Formats: sequence, C-alpha cells, structure tokens
Amino acid sequence: MKRSLFGRVWPNVTAVVLFIGLVFPVYWMFSTAFKPTGDIISEDPVWFPTDVTFQHFKTATEADHFWTYVGNSFIVTVCAVVFSLIIALAGSFALARMRFKGRRGFIVGFMLAQMAPWEVMVIAIYMIVRDASMLNSLVPLTLFYMMMILPFTILTLRGFVAAVPKELEESAMVDGCTRVQAFRRVILPLLAPGLMSTSMFGFITAWNELPLVLVVNKEAESQTLPLWLTSFQTVFGDNWGATMAASSLFAIPILVLFVYLQRRAVSGLTAGAVKG
Repeated sequence: MKRSLFGRVWPNVTAVVLFIGLVFPVYWMFSTAFKPTGDIISEDPVWFPTDVTFQHFKTATEADHFWTYVGNSFIVTVCAVVFSLIIALAGSFALARMRFKGRRGFIVGFMLAQMAPWEVMVIAIYMIVRDASMLNSLVPLTLFYMMMILPFTILTLRGFVAAVPKELEESAMVDGCTRVQAFRRVILPLLAPGLMSTSMFGFITAWNELPLVLVVNKEAESQTLPLWLTSFQTVFGDNWGATMAASSLFAIPILVLFVYLQRRAVSGLTAGAVKG
C-alpha cells in the first residue's frame, strides 16, 4: 500500500514542482510590470502587487518607434507563417502521396535543415541581402523566417497527409473531382490540427527571432520587437518596471495564441510526429 501510494503521489508532486518552476518567472515578470517602483526596488521582495499601476505600460508603449516595431513584427511573422503553410501543403502532399526518385533524400534533407542552427548562416545571409541591396527591408526577413520554419512544417504536415486514407481522395476523384479539388475538399479539412500546430510553432519561432534582424536591419523603421526589447533597458536605464512591462507586452501574443490553439496544437504535434 505504501509503495502504491508513493507511486501515485511522487509523479504529481514532481509535476507541481516543475509547473511552479516554469510558471514563476512568467508570474514575476507580469507582477513586476504592475508594481510601483518602490515595491520593485525594495530589499524585501513583494510577492503580490499591493498598489497596481499601469504607468510602466504607458512608458513602454510611448517609447520611440514602439508601434512601428509591433507592426513590423506582425507583418513579418504572419507573412512568413502563411507563405510557409502554402508551400508546405504542396511539399507535404508530394512527399506523402507520390513516389519519385530521391524522395527519401528530400526527407533526410528536411530533417538536417531542421537540426542545423541558423545562427551559423547569419554572415552568409547578410552578404546575400547586402548584394541584393535589400538591407533594412522586411522582405528578406520574411523570406528567411519562412525558410526557418518550412522544414518542420513540411515534415509535420507530411505525417497528417499520410494518415488520411487514400480511398477518401480516390472516392472524391471518382465522383468527378480533380486531384486539386479532392485535396482542397477532402484532405485539407482533415489537416486542421496539423495546420494549427505548425502555424503556432512558426509564429513563435519568427516572433522571437533576433540574430538575423540584428544584422540585416539597422534602421529603426525596419526593426522588430525582439531587437527593440534588447535595447529597452539601455534606453530607460534601471527602469525595471518598464522593462518588465515591455517584456509582458512582447509575450502576450504568444500566450494568447497558445491558449487558443493548445488542444489541437498538442494533438497535432503528437500525430504528425508518429504517423506517416
């Protein structure tokens, strides 16, 4: 009985400890953003805000070029995710349904591209962008962010396409649909979990990316939120309240997206990893 009780209790205790350890930094960031400056610099930590203030958020949003950075981040991230999904739908269908010479080589290449650190290519990317006279532009950022998330998107969607029975597609074609129509009307609706999981991964990856924009975009009008956030502390000195408010604003889109898509995203990542 004791062993059985211990076996039931220790996984739950471990999960609670890990949950607290992972969530506490996020809680401290958000709570600090709402604390008065006196509570932030106090020698005794204030665990719960007593006097809630929104002054730090006002300071962050009134910083120079803040809304420009927000707009740039959303434009680059959303465009990269959408373009990668469009290309990945065609690529994943080809890898899952068609048999051609070099197919396995393509799959291995996508896996290697997924494992390769993109930071080692920053100098080469900078030279390409410079030679193309596209420095300080959102276009190269969008293209290279799309390339970063494309291998994962193709590999994950390939598992979903392979999991759809061929008979469904063949039945639609017998009823008069072309291959494109069968894909759009039969397969595409069944790929919704995979599309959600891959879009969430792509959004997080592109939203948080820093090294590339740090190198290729030097002008404020073409920079994104991660780069703005790194310089925020320098701009405002030791204003930790404003820094935490800026970090909270930066994290909110990802938290909202994760909460909205978490169920289908988790099932999508699991199914896409084991099927096909």
